[in-house]
Amino acid sequence: MSGRLRTNWQRLNGPARIAGVDLARGLAIIGMFAAHLLDTGDGFVWTDPGSWTALVDGRSSILFAMLAGVSIGLVTGGRTPLAGPQMSVARGRVAIRAAVLLVLGILLILTGVPVFVILPAYAILFLIALPFAGLPARIILWVAAVLALIMPFLQPLLDELPIWQMPFGPELDVFIGWHYPFTIWIVFVLAGLGISRAGVTRTSVQVRMLIAGAVLAAVGYGLALLPGAESDPYWRSVWSVEPHSAGLFEVLGSAGFVLATLAICLLLCRLSVLKAITLPLRAAGAMPLTAYTAQIVVWAIVAGIALGNTQDLGGFRELEPFWPMTITTLIGCTAWALFIGRGPLEWLLDRAAKAVVTSQPRR
Repeated sequence: MSGRLRTNWQRLNGPARIAGVDLARGLAIIGMFAAHLLDTGDGFVWTDPGSWTALVDGRSSILFAMLAGVSIGLVTGGRTPLAGPQMSVARGRVAIRAAVLLVLGILLILTGVPVFVILPAYAILFLIALPFAGLPARIILWVAAVLALIMPFLQPLLDELPIWQMPFGPELDVFIGWHYPFTIWIVFVLAGLGISRAGVTRTSVQVRMLIAGAVLAAVGYGLALLPGAESDPYWRSVWSVEPHSAGLFEVLGSAGFVLATLAICLLLCRLSVLKAITLPLRAAGAMPLTAYTAQIVVWAIVAGIALGNTQDLGGFRELEPFWPMTITTLIGCTAWALFIGRGPLEWLLDRAAKAVVTSQPRR
C-alpha cells in the first residue's frame, strides 16, 4: 500500500473518524437522491413494501440536519465545549462555512433544477446553533425538546405571515430554504449538537439514542394514526405527520426515526466486518457537500442536454437516473477518498474558514 493510500485509508478508517456518522451521512445522501429522482408514491405504509421508498421523503434531510448538529458539536469540542479564544475561533469558522454554504446554495438554485436546495437553510441553522455551542448536553437537549413541542403550534402562523404574499415572497421562500423552516428544523440540529456533547462515540449514549428514537417514532407515528383529524386547516397543520409539513407528529416521529437510524449506524460500525462492507457509503458520507452538489450539477447538465430544460422533473425521472447517479457517486467518492483524500468542496470549505478566521491573532 502506497504512502498516500495508507494515509487516506487511515484518515477514513482510523480512530479519529467516527465511522457511524459517515455511514449515516452516506445513507442520507442516497436517501436524498431517491427523494429527488424516484417517484416515491403517496406515502409510506408499513404493510405495503411497494411504498417503502417513501421512507426517504423528509427523513433523509432531517437526518442531514441532525448530523449537522453533531458536526457542529464535534468541531466545537465534542463532550467538553471549547472555551475562550478556542471557542471563538471555532464559532467564527462555522460562521464562514455558513456564508459559503449560502452562496453555494443560491448558485445551485439558479441552475433551475427542481429541488428544494437545502444549503441556504443549512447556513441559517448553523448560525442559529452557534450560541448553544457552549452549553452542556442536558440543556441543549431540553431546549430541543421544548422547541419540538411548541414550534409546530406556531409554524402555521409563521407560514401565513404577509411577507410570503408580497412580490418578493416566493423568492425569499426559496433563498432562505423555507421548505426546511429554521424555526422547526433547529430542533433537529440542536438534538444533534446535544448528542455530540453527550458523547456520540460512547456505547451507553448510542443505546440510549436507539431507545429514545424508537419511543419517539412510536409516539409520533402512532398518535398520527388515531382517528379524528381536525377539519380546521390550522389544526390539520399542527397534527400533520406528512413529510415537510412541520407538524407535531412529523417532528416527533421523524426525529425519533433519524435518531434511531444514527444510533444503528454507530452501533453497526463497531463491528469491523460491517465497517468494511459499508466503506462506499462511508466514503460518500465523508464528503456530503461534494456528493450533494455534484448530483445537482450533473442533473442540470444532463437535463439541459437531453431535455433542453433543467426544470422538467418528470422528463428527467423518465431517464431513470437514480441508479447510474447513485452507483457513480459511491464509486467516485470511494476512489477519491482512497487515492486523493478529503472531498474537494469539503477541502475548499475548510481552507476558506481557516483563511478568514485564523487560530492566531493577526498582526
